[in-house]
Amino acid sequence: MDTPLRLEVIIASVRPERFAPVVADWFLRTVRADPEFDTGVIDLIDTPLPLNLTDTPVVAAYRARLAAADAFVVITSEYNHGYPASLKTAIDSAKREWRAKPIGFVAYGGLSGGLRAVEQLRQVVAEVHMVSVRETVSFHQAKRAFDAAGETQDGAAIDAAGRMLRQLAWWARTLRTARTTDPYPG
Repeated sequence: MDTPLRLEVIIASVRPERFAPVVADWFLRTVRADPEFDTGVIDLIDTPLPLNLTDTPVVAAYRARLAAADAFVVITSEYNHGYPASLKTAIDSAKREWRAKPIGFVAYGGLSGGLRAVEQLRQVVAEVHMVSVRETVSFHQAKRAFDAAGETQDGAAIDAAGRMLRQLAWWARTLRTARTTDPYPG
């Protein structure tokens, strides 16, 4: 298939005065330079998913975007050694839409760089039949990693982003073909 891979980037933090837009804007500039992806953004601060997981028009529109995607990247902070509750609600608000699709992570935080949140998320996404790519982008001491223009000189993160996107593209192409020729039995 020659069509670009549909990538949805999910911004997890919904806290006031969050740092997520800085990290997200940097990552979006990176991924939008790659012609292999047609990239959209689902910012959970603008996606009022009900905590009780009921069906609403917002949930239906959200699920439709997930269903149309070939791959996902979650941009997540780490709160109290875990990921934001908004992200758990977002994952639990859908089911079949996630299946047999790859996911990558861009994490940020203090000393751990959000890696504890990512390790928890790998367990959750496996349960909804997703494939998490090995490479992760992580910003330790995130507020110090970006300049006033939202750029970073963090070579490890820049390198990891390129590797993650190559892995994500491979899995997305492979699984898109598989879903078309042999639907996932989940």
